[in-house]
This record gives sequence, structure tokens and C-alpha cells, in this order.
Amino acid sequence: MSAPAVTQAADQQIYKFSIQTAVPNASLYFKLLEQFSKQVDLMSGGRLKVEVLAAGAVVGPFEILDAVSNDVVKAGYVWPNYFSGKNSAFVLFSNAPASTGLDQASMVAWYYKGGGEQLYKELLEDVMHYNVKAFLMQPMGPDPLGWFKKPIKDVNEFKSFKYRSPPGIPGETYQAMGIAAVGVPGGDIVPSAQRGVIDAAEWIGPADDRNLGLQKIWKYYYLQGLHQQTDIGQIFINGDYWKSLPDDLKEIIRIAAKANIADTLDANIYDNSVALHEFMDKEGVKVLDTPADYYTRFIEEERKVTAKYAAANPFFKKVLDSQSNFAQMVFPYRSRILTLYDSMVKTANEQRK
Repeated sequence: MSAPAVTQAADQQIYKFSIQTAVPNASLYFKLLEQFSKQVDLMSGGRLKVEVLAAGAVVGPFEILDAVSNDVVKAGYVWPNYFSGKNSAFVLFSNAPASTGLDQASMVAWYYKGGGEQLYKELLEDVMHYNVKAFLMQPMGPDPLGWFKKPIKDVNEFKSFKYRSPPGIPGETYQAMGIAAVGVPGGDIVPSAQRGVIDAAEWIGPADDRNLGLQKIWKYYYLQGLHQQTDIGQIFINGDYWKSLPDDLKEIIRIAAKANIADTLDANIYDNSVALHEFMDKEGVKVLDTPADYYTRFIEEERKVTAKYAAANPFFKKVLDSQSNFAQMVFPYRSRILTLYDSMVKTANEQRK
């Protein structure tokens, strides 16, 4: 007679964890994480409580993975390219090189259908010996080429700028193109611009660029960049804590993480579009197309950079080859679908005028 009561009591146990993020609480992506928190609370009937912590609340962004693995915090949200210094292959699980041919949707498909999830588990557990469970959460790319003090007509003019770029493969690729790429943290972009340290910069996208106030510094904006054409944030959960959760709560987290991908795609289109109209209509920003020679030059140089990483790190090569093979496999389908959408959107807009 007592067994059902015991089961019922166990079912009502409350589980809690905090997510240490790498983004400020004003970020669009912080708000999407809060949405994730509300969803797991509701779906679990209040049995799973998630607190979202702004950047630096407990540990800094570059310390998040170690902090989660060592149980300093139960969970963290960050881009894995932050840990490329530990193993260069980390970057491939957030920022697949443009030279692979993967766009954002194809990157997610590779992860869930093309063996990417298994490769990530191998990197985290077998290669790096981390005690974490990872979930892709927020495909926020493609990141814009960025903001410039004056227009550029080709890569040669681009070379005259001191340009804030992400570190690692993107920065090395720009340097190989002859561009003076500078690694400046997001919070230092505006002060660096005001001091003349840089005269062009990229960040995340219109909505988050607006939060930094980049539209107040420069007035020429190029949305089409290749340095992070895939840019996927994710959460890590401490492995021991993950194992302690009941199966139904694990499944709720899995489903909420995938739902957050859809929520992010919606927000990318809506929030970034609203911000872009504000730039053009209220801030006098000129939105321009990236010069055509940029694409060829970038992919050529990036392929050389990734070849060096592949030669130095067999696991990097293993993941890079997997991504490239998947992109080649989906190319006949994906390329025509993208051409369809591009032609449809342009034609519909032209006929609307």
C-alpha cells in the first residue's frame, strides 16, 4: 500500500540548475535562454527549475566548459570556438568553415543526421575527458561582414581597414587575405573605434549590434560575411548532474533545446529585420552588398588555413572531412532550394513595388 506513495513523492522531486552564460542579459540570445527556462519549467510541471545567469556572474566565458565539467556550475552557455586553444576541433562544432560548403541549416542537419553529435561526444569525452553533456541551442548566424567607416568596392579596399574579427580561423583567414584583423572583445569594440584602434568591425547581427551601439559609430553595414556563416551557441550540462535526472526530465531538456533552435531561427529573422529597418529609417545607415571578389578570396585562403589545422590535429581533420562530405552530399538538393528562395524573395519584392 505504501509503494505508490513513495513513487509519487519521487516524481515530485524538484531539480534545479543554473546556466552560466557568455552573453549579457540585454542580448537577444540571453532572452531566448530565459524562454528555454520557462519551457522546461512548464513542461516538467515545475519539477525542473533553470536559472539563467548573465556573463561573468560566476565564471568568465572562457572558463565555462571547465567550470561545468568540474561542477563549479551545473550548466553553461557558450560558443565552443572559445575553447579552440584546448583543441582546434572545438571551433568546428559552432563555426563550420565556409570552405566546407555548410550553411546554417545544413550544419544542424549534419549534427543530427550526419554523425556530428557522435563526433562531438567523442571530442568531449574520449579526446578531452570532459564530464559534460552538450546540446546545440541557438543557430544565430550568419554573422555580418560588419560595419565600416566608408564603403568598399573590393577586397583591395578592404585591406586599408583595421578590422575587428573573431580570433582563430576567421582572423587567420582575414590576415592571409592581407586584411589587418584585430581580436577585440565585444565590449571593447566601441571604445576601440573611438580611440582609432579599429575602423571596421563585425559582431553578431543587427539586433545585438544595436545593443552595442555600432550604428552610432559607423554608417556602412555589410550583412554578408563568411567568417561565421554558421554560428551556433550551445549549453553544456555537468555529466554527473545529467545522469541524476529522471529520463522524462532528460527528454524535456532535449526537446526544449531543439525547440530553442526553432525559436532562434524565428528571432533571427524578426528581431534582426526590425533592427535593420531602424538602422536604415532612423539612423541613416547604408546597407550594402559585400563585394563579389570577397567570397572567392575568403574561401581560397580559409581552405589553406584549415588544411594547416587538419595536418596538425587528426581529430580536426576527421570532423572537417565529415562536414565537407556531408555538404557535398546535400549540395545538389540544398543549392537548388537556396536558389529557389533567393529568386522568390527578390521577385516577390520587385513586383510588390
